[in-house]
Formats: sequence, C-alpha cells, structure tokens
Amino acid sequence: MDSYGRKMYPLFVLVLLSAVFSLFLPAGCCAGGKKAVDFRGNTFFVEIAETKQDQERGLMFIKNLPADSGMLFVYEDEARRSFYMKNTYVPLDIIWMDREKRVVFIKKDARPGDAQVYETIHPQEEAMYVLELNSGSAEKIGLRPGDILQF
Repeated sequence: MDSYGRKMYPLFVLVLLSAVFSLFLPAGCCAGGKKAVDFRGNTFFVEIAETKQDQERGLMFIKNLPADSGMLFVYEDEARRSFYMKNTYVPLDIIWMDREKRVVFIKKDARPGDAQVYETIHPQEEAMYVLELNSGSAEKIGLRPGDILQF
C-alpha cells in the first residue's frame, strides 16, 4: 500500500462502518434524534419522548413549533394517558394511538391556560403512543380516529 492508501484507509473504514451501522437504525429515524411520522403523504419530523423526564417535560416552554414538527411520546404499554397544558405556549393537536399506531382519540386545538388554570385532557381510550402537533394539523391532513400513522 502506498502512502496515499495508508492515509485514506482510516477514512474508508469509517465510511464503511457508517454505512453498515445505518442499516440497523429503526425505520423512520432521521438526523438530529428525530423520527419521521407519516400519514397519507404528510410527514412530520418529531422529537421522541421515551424517558419519564422527557415525557414530563414534553413541549413545555417551546414558544415556536415549526409546521412539520412535533413530539412523539412512546410508552412501554397501552394505558389511559392524560395530558395537560402546563407551561405549554403553543396550541396543539394531541393524537392518541394504540399499539398498532391506530388513532384512538384526537384532542384538537388544546390551548395553553393562564398561570393558574391548565387544560387537562383525559381520553377514555388506551394508548401506547401520543403525538403532539401544531393546532390545525390533524384537520389539515384529514386525520380521524381509526386512521393508522406510519413511524
């Protein structure tokens, strides 16, 4: 191997390893720790809230949420899950899904409260995933209970 080959070999190995590791990433993963959520050709790039700490914080203190962004809450099992709007500054559509990613409940236009009163949403349906998007997103893409999202 000539000197050029010796210099380029580590770069070649790095590129090869990156390509191999990308094969094992979950479908829908994106750069920057985001996941793509799709419905009928509409894609949202969402932050994932898997840990208890991330789930408790949610979209609190976010003052601007880009139109194609949101947050996906991922739980280990299906259960009734209540959400509230404390310290949430943007109106949201909140979508509850079962283990098959089928929409079981949608709260459209959940609004931030004042410093003393916050809206809490208590769906009767069990969910394993909850998706928060900008208010109006569910209506814009025609999302209804029974629809299935891809992620």
